[in-house]
Amino acid sequence: MTLENEIKELIIKSLELEDIKPSDIKDDEPLFNDGLGLDSIDALELGMALKKKYNVTLSSEKEENSEYFYSVKTIADFIRSNKVE
Repeated sequence: MTLENEIKELIIKSLELEDIKPSDIKDDEPLFNDGLGLDSIDALELGMALKKKYNVTLSSEKEENSEYFYSVKTIADFIRSNKVE
């Protein structure tokens, strides 16, 4: 399974998105606002889930995090470059 698909499943599971399948989420589609429609509470929950599963540390800078959380692809790129082994 690709990292992108793992992230999609994590988004669905951690945010309890019952009517959405991983195939419904496009890799480069925005996750917030116009795209999947997630909000700031979802971002916090997703951030905690990513930290727990991938052992990544998120920035305290909101602008940086919004770049990382833009899409599944940007989250995957962030994990690949920041994963602590």
